[in-house]
Amino acid sequence: MSTPLMMPKATAVWLVDNTTLAFDQIATFCALHPLEVQAIADGEVAAGMAGHDPIASEQLTTDEIARCEKDPSAKLRLLESKFPLPAPRAKGARYTSVSKRQDKPDGIAWLLRTFPELSDAQVGKLLGTTKPTIQAIRDRSHWNAPNIRPRDPVDLGLCARGELDEAVQKARQRAARRAKDAAREARKAGIEPETLAGIAPEDAVMGTAHAAPEPIAPPQPPPQPEQPAPTVMEKTPTAANVFKTPERAPDAAPADDGPDNPVLDPNLLFKPKPAKDEAGDDAGKEAGPKSED
Repeated sequence: MSTPLMMPKATAVWLVDNTTLAFDQIATFCALHPLEVQAIADGEVAAGMAGHDPIASEQLTTDEIARCEKDPSAKLRLLESKFPLPAPRAKGARYTSVSKRQDKPDGIAWLLRTFPELSDAQVGKLLGTTKPTIQAIRDRSHWNAPNIRPRDPVDLGLCARGELDEAVQKARQRAARRAKDAAREARKAGIEPETLAGIAPEDAVMGTAHAAPEPIAPPQPPPQPEQPAPTVMEKTPTAANVFKTPERAPDAAPADDGPDNPVLDPNLLFKPKPAKDEAGDDAGKEAGPKSED
């Protein structure tokens, strides 16, 4: 076929619905698998898809379809297009639609954080950007740096997953070659390179794909001073512990400041009166004056 077929699956849907061609003939003409054409006929694939008429688009003729219907081993021949084909676009920066250009800084930031082994040329080719823009986002001198949020460019529609995986694979192979060359030069100079035990040099240099960031440990509270262990008396609640009162210091003896401030002896202040003689009291009462009659 000199010219590509327009809308191959929709053309297969139209041929299944409007002709009696064999599944193999339709699959060969539309570049599909015979089982896929059979699934289209069963309604399992392309359900609800509108068929594309190859006769109206001048890709087939009715005579060509009739010829192949009579001979199941014959193959359909695509007509040469009378319209000029678009010229292939020259190599250059990837075109990005206007609606997605504002998402480029987010995609660049995500690539720089997730795959640091990618070169600036690879990032620019994937997202259709320039090296000054990549450098500005890397050192956070971009004019919109506070609003940049790293997001996967595949989810943003800026590149395909296969293109990203291919670029990452090339970058890792390049990093592995550089590590081997550095180790070879070190051995020539008599310096034994340090290697990680149990880890391949490629893994030590490149890391893993889509590696999740390590969780940040929460801040630990400052250590508290150790409290003295309670004694047995303090552990067991008793009346002595519950109603324990602080020991009172003994009162200091008052000092004699002189005659103006004599020291008073409490024994002298509260000295009891001497007891009177009962016999003397009775004799006094009897010897008292008598009233005259």
